Amino acid sequence: MKLSFRPIILVAIFLFSLSCLTPAQAGTIEITEWLVPWENTRPRDPFVDNKGRVWFCGQGGGYLAILYPASGNFKKYDISQSAGPHNLIVDKDGFVWFAGNLSGYIGKLNPATRKLIKYPMPDKEAEDPHTLVFDNAGHIWFTVQHGNFIGRLTMQTGKIQLIKIPTPNARPYGIRVDSKGRPWIVLFGSYKLAMVNPHSMQLEEYELPNINSRPRRLAITSDDKIWYVDYAEGFLGSFEPKTKKFNQWPLPGGKDSYPYAMAVDDKDNLWMVETGLSPNRLVGFASETKNYFGFTDIPSGGESVRHMFFHKPSRELWFGEDSNYIARVQIK
Repeated sequence: MKLSFRPIILVAIFLFSLSCLTPAQAGTIEITEWLVPWENTRPRDPFVDNKGRVWFCGQGGGYLAILYPASGNFKKYDISQSAGPHNLIVDKDGFVWFAGNLSGYIGKLNPATRKLIKYPMPDKEAEDPHTLVFDNAGHIWFTVQHGNFIGRLTMQTGKIQLIKIPTPNARPYGIRVDSKGRPWIVLFGSYKLAMVNPHSMQLEEYELPNINSRPRRLAITSDDKIWYVDYAEGFLGSFEPKTKKFNQWPLPGGKDSYPYAMAVDDKDNLWMVETGLSPNRLVGFASETKNYFGFTDIPSGGESVRHMFFHKPSRELWFGEDSNYIARVQIK
């Protein structure tokens, strides 16, 4: 299906002097949006495969889909309305792995044949796999939000191992893997981070300084520092695993900014979306200078931007919007 798209270029508004910023940070931020043709299906969690195709989930429509950015065309793969596909990632061989959030399984789609393999959770309490991430050892790590688990799926065998979170109702949410192969998780129902030792499968929890904090997404810079957005308090936070030291910076939008989607680029700049603002606003943060930059409203408003993906080869950010758009941010 072909659909026209509208490129929107917005010039960043700065709270700090341009002398504090690198040329890339001081440049124009271009946001392009594509309206998804299947209405009110909450398109989310885009992922760029090795052919440049942009895969995403239709959480409210029971499908996976491809956006071809050059043409604006879409291609749909119906899964099941009851699956509630929530998040996806694409491996080097082109297989699409997704979280069947409403049906308690992780799915593997072969786009060429449309064959779907389901890997059910081995514990009935793990009913809602949430967010998936690859490591470099042939595994997929994932969160199970309301079931309160961290999981690991071995891609070669399909075996799933689950680790129960000690904190009740911790709601494990965003997940990333550091350079040592350790998955880090934000526990959205608490004021904690968690880390799993991939060799012993032991989990450690780390308390944030503020008991009212609710970390929702995270990113990891090249120095293996953990960065997270505090959805409840409106802060960007960092955690140094070696020293166990936390730091935090208030978001420009304040306590009502409700930061949600988050990613880090190849220059160790953090990107996040303030979803409490209307329209939602994209904000950058230079981890080296500790300055915010690049304040850019999302053209369609966004409604809520929940997850963000950085594609290193093209230096682009991708995200889905509850307003039914898929968006690309070109970082100059």
